[in-house]
Amino acid sequence: MGEEKPRDGHSGKHKYAVACSIIGSIISILMGYDTGVMSGAMLFIKEDLKTNDTQVQVLAGILNVCALAGSLTAGRISDWIGRRRTISLASCIFLAGSALMGLAPNFGTLLAGRCVAGVGVGYALMIAPVYAAEISSTQIRGSVTSLPEICISFGILIGYVANYLLAKLPLVYGWRAMLGLGALPSAVLAVGVLAMPESPRWLVMQGRVEQALAVLRRVCDTDGEADERIAEIMVAAGLADDDAAASGAPHEPGSVGKGVWKEMFVQPTPPVRRILVAAFGVHFFQHLTGIEAVVLYSPRIFKAAGIVTRSEILAATIGVGVTKTVFILTAILLVDRVGRRPLYLSSLAGIIASLACLGVGLTVVERSAPHHSPAWAVVVSILTVFTFIASFSVGVGPITWAYSSEVYPLRLRAQGASVGVAINRVMNAGVSMTFVSLYKAVTIGGAFFLFAGLAVLAAAFFYFMCPETQGRPLEEIEEVFSRGCRARLRSPAAVVELPVSNVVPDGEARP
Repeated sequence: MGEEKPRDGHSGKHKYAVACSIIGSIISILMGYDTGVMSGAMLFIKEDLKTNDTQVQVLAGILNVCALAGSLTAGRISDWIGRRRTISLASCIFLAGSALMGLAPNFGTLLAGRCVAGVGVGYALMIAPVYAAEISSTQIRGSVTSLPEICISFGILIGYVANYLLAKLPLVYGWRAMLGLGALPSAVLAVGVLAMPESPRWLVMQGRVEQALAVLRRVCDTDGEADERIAEIMVAAGLADDDAAASGAPHEPGSVGKGVWKEMFVQPTPPVRRILVAAFGVHFFQHLTGIEAVVLYSPRIFKAAGIVTRSEILAATIGVGVTKTVFILTAILLVDRVGRRPLYLSSLAGIIASLACLGVGLTVVERSAPHHSPAWAVVVSILTVFTFIASFSVGVGPITWAYSSEVYPLRLRAQGASVGVAINRVMNAGVSMTFVSLYKAVTIGGAFFLFAGLAVLAAAFFYFMCPETQGRPLEEIEEVFSRGCRARLRSPAAVVELPVSNVVPDGEARP
């Protein structure tokens, strides 16, 4: 019988793992800030640089197109130089992009700076949840892998506040200051990353077992738990029977991460195939719920709903940021208690209802123009923006990142997460770069009815394809996907394991 493991999620060593995850997730503030600040800055850029709607859409979405370059290379880079150095690289890239945007004399330079920042965003979105998943224990993994999402939301909120405060500057300086301030979190991270340990799972893949064990003893409650986890990680890394690896001998340079794409896409096993469908699917559907349309174009939505003055619109967007942050904090408190599936599916129910009501409200407001719109339609339109943000933030937002970072086997995690982020960015770019054209084609209300229908598909996908992972060590999750669909839909708590003494040799339980 093994040593009893403390279950207190607030132990000192768990707090240390949370602190490391928070530092690693600061990089996500950059992406959030850029999204939030751009929603307001576009109002001033259009006025200053005389941009048209096509240029506005390209500027909004090019960040995610360029994030593909970052996300598709980040997995291989992090397998090569480590998780911690990849975070540092991401912050340096984003620093360069923010400086370029803040100093941009024209639209071309501004677009180039946003492209550079996009590469850094691709790195950030891939590495932050992977590092958090690999440094944390099972009891708190759901919470810490949701931290990047709270950091994104906090960044969006800071961006909205920056819009409101800096709008008072002269036009030529205001939007440049908004975009240039994105360099500040990079400087903070450059210092904070020095205090972080490397991922123990990456260290094991490098054959640096003793160093990995030292890190685990800093984040586990007991030395016995650390020894157990190092043994599980070595098995998952395929090193358990390798005497050289077990003794800490390093792998050949550049060997870690080789053959991963072949295992994922050319000759995947049935469990790996199911894992990829689940992990890539949650990224695919996240932005089809319309979150990017609401966050990035919330000023236009509020204007369509009847809020006219620029200061009122920017103040309303701050309310969106506050709502998003508060409900993601709620999700972080709940995800390791109630599980991924209940939160995600409840979140989608709220999203579907909110989008349907938002579509009704905006349709009535639009058809009433230029006459006075009914007060109830204006109120419904504004309130359902906030209920949509709340519903998304309590489930679909954070759980997409938490779930997709924990389901991959160790050997596939970094590069699998890299492809997942690429899919996420493609969907984000698709929505952000086409939303204006979409609502002009089908009306703004019709656009949100469409998003509501897509959210129904997302709910069906998650229900049937994504098993519960709550309470499972990372090294056991592949086993969950190796079962049949019906078995995989059951919560781990519903699976009762019989004691060895109650099983006879032929496999049938005794009475």
